[in-house]
Amino acid sequence: MTPPAIDTSEAHALALDAADPLARFRSRFALPPGAIYMLGNSLGPVTADAESSVRRALDDWKRLGVDGWSHADPAWVGLGESIGARAATLVGALPGEVVATGTTTVNIHSILSTFYRPSGSRDRILADELNFPSDLYAIQGHLSMRGLDPADHLVLARSPDGLTLDEGRIVDLMTDDVALVHLPSVLYRSGQLLDVERLARAARDRGIPISVDCCHSVGAVAHRLHDWGVDCAVWCSYKYLNAGPGSTAFLFVHDMHKGLAPLLSGWFGFEKARQFDMLPVFEPEIGASGWQVSSPGILGAAALDGSLSITLEAGIDAIRAKSLALTSYLMGLVDAAFPGPDAPVAMGTPRDPARRGGHVAIVAGPHARRTFDALRASGVAADFRPPDVIRIAPSALFNTFHEVWTVARRLRAAFDSLAVD
Repeated sequence: MTPPAIDTSEAHALALDAADPLARFRSRFALPPGAIYMLGNSLGPVTADAESSVRRALDDWKRLGVDGWSHADPAWVGLGESIGARAATLVGALPGEVVATGTTTVNIHSILSTFYRPSGSRDRILADELNFPSDLYAIQGHLSMRGLDPADHLVLARSPDGLTLDEGRIVDLMTDDVALVHLPSVLYRSGQLLDVERLARAARDRGIPISVDCCHSVGAVAHRLHDWGVDCAVWCSYKYLNAGPGSTAFLFVHDMHKGLAPLLSGWFGFEKARQFDMLPVFEPEIGASGWQVSSPGILGAAALDGSLSITLEAGIDAIRAKSLALTSYLMGLVDAAFPGPDAPVAMGTPRDPARRGGHVAIVAGPHARRTFDALRASGVAADFRPPDVIRIAPSALFNTFHEVWTVARRLRAAFDSLAVD
């Protein structure tokens, strides 16, 4: 099917920016100089809000010392819970279902330690071959710790094209021998958005708990984790939430499991009213708060607390609307720059907006790496996934339509430059 024609003029790009209701947020970001930054899906840039929040935490540390745990504003002892409650609206969760804690992979280990409960012949974990490798490493480790061979007990849903997954095939793999399903919300390589609601319903109908890695969607896509019946989920904060490298991650545990005790337990998940009684037997706080293992890194959490303010102020629905407009515009411009059925590049990201996350994957053929290098040299900060995918992520809060227009032109110029080498 031939993609619809779009207005490729620079004037149209500028007109889109003039009508953009989120344009005012760009000034609150410190963007790397000399580049068009299209890497919000990997590491969001610094925000003035994060800087201010970190300075406030440092001032509290100077002024209060150890009393910052109880007298800082906000008090450090409850920072994970307060940030989690604020972020809950982004994922359609109840406040007590989300806590800011740990890192993504540590939180995956925490989920696996509790929700993977093999029994009899039901001892396999269903994941997918396109998942981020760290998720698969964690699953393999838990299977090995239980004396199970990952080659036999890790079931991977296969991709028909190396870029996307078919939910129907995944559901077919939810058989009686599966004890846990772990899937991404958005595929990091192609940007495909999975139908999490459908997958969660299918898992629930079969009595299988499902966990979801939402790292590549939270902050760009709206979720309804509670209503969908997702058992548990994790996500980072340094991509679309712009909280800084290695910043505090999130963990979601559905309210239906509020009486379930986390097995990867630590003192910061102890019942808050008696946490400092230092009792020898672990008694978890009810809800996601009980899944905290260690005390939070306050400076990283402070950056998250600040950056989260921008996302909440803009609103996830408005962010999603602009994100889809940006990615649709980019795809249309690339189609126009590389026309015809024999075009040297192709879209690896679904064109259907309902199937697309926040970034666009361009499959650039045998010269993909050289094309990408030329694109980076032209001042476009994007990234590359071997063997042939260039990922471009226009972020709703700080990127402009004119930047997208410029990126498409520079991509064409980068490809053309190879012919004259």
